[in-house]
Amino acid sequence: MVTETLWRDAERCYRVVTARDSRFDGQFIMAVRTTGIYCRPSCPASTPKVQNVRFFPTSAAAQANGFRACRRCLPDAVPGSPDWNVRADLAARAMRLISDGTVEREGVPGLARRLGYSERQLGRVLTAELGAGPLALARAHRAHSARLLIEMSGLPLTDVAFAAGFSSVRQFNETIREVFATTPSQLRAFAASRRGRQSDVTGTRLSLRLPFRPPFDASGLLRFFADNAIPDVEEVTSESYARTLRLAHGTGVVRLTPSPDHVRCELMLTDLRDLGSAVSRVRRLLDLDADPVAVTRVLGGDPVLAPLVAAMPGVRVPGAVDGEEVLLRALLREVPLGEEVPGEWGVTRLFPTAAQIAKAGLGETVTGVAAALAEGRLDVHVGREAAELRAELLAYVDASTADHVLMRVLGAPDVLLTGDPEVRRGAEALGLAPDTLGERARAWTPWCSYAGRYLALFSLPKHGLGDDDLVAVERRRR
Repeated sequence: MVTETLWRDAERCYRVVTARDSRFDGQFIMAVRTTGIYCRPSCPASTPKVQNVRFFPTSAAAQANGFRACRRCLPDAVPGSPDWNVRADLAARAMRLISDGTVEREGVPGLARRLGYSERQLGRVLTAELGAGPLALARAHRAHSARLLIEMSGLPLTDVAFAAGFSSVRQFNETIREVFATTPSQLRAFAASRRGRQSDVTGTRLSLRLPFRPPFDASGLLRFFADNAIPDVEEVTSESYARTLRLAHGTGVVRLTPSPDHVRCELMLTDLRDLGSAVSRVRRLLDLDADPVAVTRVLGGDPVLAPLVAAMPGVRVPGAVDGEEVLLRALLREVPLGEEVPGEWGVTRLFPTAAQIAKAGLGETVTGVAAALAEGRLDVHVGREAAELRAELLAYVDASTADHVLMRVLGAPDVLLTGDPEVRRGAEALGLAPDTLGERARAWTPWCSYAGRYLALFSLPKHGLGDDDLVAVERRRR
């Protein structure tokens, strides 16, 4: 498992760079003093001499130290660091909120308020942990969103500037030149030349490639979404998942189609300022920043889970596009109709708001939770501290529901839902007494959430295991 201080271990980082190990893309940044360029660890360029490299935890830190992004390996176009889910400290919580666009919408004061710290404290911690303060981190996030729009849309560059969150065209041009060592128009021309054709993306429709660390169990995610889909809000086929999105500046519709080395993300947005937030939420929904090798290293060493891990590599824990929605869905037996949106890919309605559900008269518990959400007495978002959020949730729901919300909304990797019927059935099928799962989980830390998904998947009919895999499981039981 990668630790939070990996980037400080220069010797280990250099070995990763020498091996061009793509598993570490997104987990640290390599900067080359002689060229002034920073890269992902797997950059195909010639490996620089060890005395000429520096390592940083984030691209923002590299930019703050005067380095510009490599146009060959595109170091921002990689899976995010799994640290932001594994870690629950202030820096990790801040990064989740920054990637969701909080600084663009609410400024640094809004970010600090959501995290419960002063601006000065927040800046000091982020600079010490991540090599850059909140404004620099948000700037790097804006630069990434701008590059996507420059390369993947035909929008006028002036519109791109404001859609990506820049306050002026001048600020936009300066940032692109500093980060990518080129102008926005040159960046667009370079992207078009690499494609060999102009993008077929027009208006507010975008088609993006979302990277992940292989292996990736797409079928397990699609099955989960299909089993829990809400008509008109979600549409699931054997190859794709589509749903509506309620975003800060408008609405969106997304269709996700897994491929062997990426997930194709087709987006329709009413306001392009929501691009960065939409992509961030979709990545969390599919758990694309997970490190499956680290998970396999622990769970694959368990004698009971080993056959499942070998047969179903790359299992992901379904996340969330909206914290309130996850909580309310866990309580609702029937979902009332939300607002209609322009239809696409079989989805035509938004999930209803907490205020709408509070007025629907759906029972004391549901109404109480929905009212608390609508009035701001209960706030469920990705920047919450897990223990604090759990304590607040327990005032309204049971422990099992609270843990379900932590696992999906915060991406908490070490939550075992011991009361979940599917988890318990899977345990029994493997010869594990469900009441002993809590004790058994000690050997699965820090990946209990993934262990629970393996158990849940094994409990389902046609779980995808072949005869040889089932024989291996049965041998383990004996």
